[in-house]
Amino acid sequence: MNKSIEIRQATLEDIPEITSLFRNTITHINKKHYSENQIIAWASGANDTEEWEKRIMKLYFIVAEIKTNVVGFAYLKNGNYLDGLFVHKDYQRQGIGSKLLRIIESQVMMNDFEVLKSDVSKTALPFFDNKYFEVLKKQKKIVKGVGFENYLVEKQF
Repeated sequence: MNKSIEIRQATLEDIPEITSLFRNTITHINKKHYSENQIIAWASGANDTEEWEKRIMKLYFIVAEIKTNVVGFAYLKNGNYLDGLFVHKDYQRQGIGSKLLRIIESQVMMNDFEVLKSDVSKTALPFFDNKYFEVLKKQKKIVKGVGFENYLVEKQF
């Protein structure tokens, strides 16, 4: 990868780029595994600006930038739960998700946790499988009244 990926803490000023990236990744990348209703319900999470503000203010929330464009983000809840990892639809398979995950894993280990857990989509499962995560269970999650199939995964350190 020839472009330089910078990782930094997210700021409130990043919210428009973060929510746009979140919505576009779901509507373009995840549509191959989920129905139109599921995509609409899931992507609508981008509209809750207050929730994004809370995440940035309270959680370990990092963004990946190339030049000055946010091309990915990840955030950690409760010290060892990866609550989100998204890479811009035009920057998939360029090492951005891997770099974000390595930093998240380092943070988890620095906080003395021995395991990192996450709920991951069908689309993201191969990525996490390649990063030595184990599937604990297949589960149904309800988002805005719509059922989703996803996977609870974990990685031991």
